[in-house]
Amino acid sequence: MKQIVIFSENDGWHEQQLAAAFAAGGARARILSLAECCFDSEQSPAGLCIPGCAETLPDAAFVRAIAAGTFEEVTFRLDLLHALHASGVVVYNDARSIERTVDKAMTSFLLGQRRVPTPPVWVYASAATAHAVIRTQLDNGHAVVQKPLFGNCGRGLQLIDCRDYQLDAELINGVYYLQRFIDQADRNGRDWRVFVINQRAVAAMERVSEHWITNRARGGECRPAQLTPELRNLAESAAQATGIRYGGVDMIRDRQGKLLVLEVNSVPAWRGLQSVCAAHIAELLARDVLGKISPATSSNPTPGSAWPGR
Repeated sequence: MKQIVIFSENDGWHEQQLAAAFAAGGARARILSLAECCFDSEQSPAGLCIPGCAETLPDAAFVRAIAAGTFEEVTFRLDLLHALHASGVVVYNDARSIERTVDKAMTSFLLGQRRVPTPPVWVYASAATAHAVIRTQLDNGHAVVQKPLFGNCGRGLQLIDCRDYQLDAELINGVYYLQRFIDQADRNGRDWRVFVINQRAVAAMERVSEHWITNRARGGECRPAQLTPELRNLAESAAQATGIRYGGVDMIRDRQGKLLVLEVNSVPAWRGLQSVCAAHIAELLARDVLGKISPATSSNPTPGSAWPGR
């Protein structure tokens, strides 16, 4: 039986959905924190110690969450993922993909390299230069959003739409990531999240909020959305540019109707999406992971597909 580790910091809805989907595919999944793992060349011939894997490493590791921490703690957790990948374990998403997308500056750079349309972005370590950019944008009629370089779920976002502003230094941590605000006239929020598996778009939802931040964690409402060719193509281009195998691609339309990629999330939640779409997200994810362990049985995920016999 294939052995799967789900790396997470809790045993919640997503973890239970994944564990059940892996079980339905004939594999056994265990939920572990990366903090429980270690490097130990004396205890393990592989040099890696993963609880529950005394003789061998797991067949695959699904990264559901990486806990925040000091620079050293986060580096150690990513080192473990790099080492698992180097040892032949399927790591989903792998550390390189996560490093590229958890860092908004690198995500923006990679999207720009591949000509994926995004709002203009500026990233500086210089406070004076960052403030000069903000003033220029305001003078030209554009508001700006300051985002933490590392952040998720809409936390720490700051809209700068007038000259009487103050940036929260605690959120900046020495790096100013500025993205042009896409004004949708009424300042309400409306965007799309497209879910990608095996670099193919499989489902979409619209997120709507009375506030300009649309994340479900911040009160945004999830609504069904048709996965149009436009949404599909842009999401898949963003996935290819950043190298993620699965993830959530957030998009918005400007006043001219042009679709832009706001962010790419390589460790996304999907409970809101699952509530408004027919595709069984956890099942599609498990199928793709198991297909990468056994290439002969691999198949591209199809929305609504099921395991044999279910």
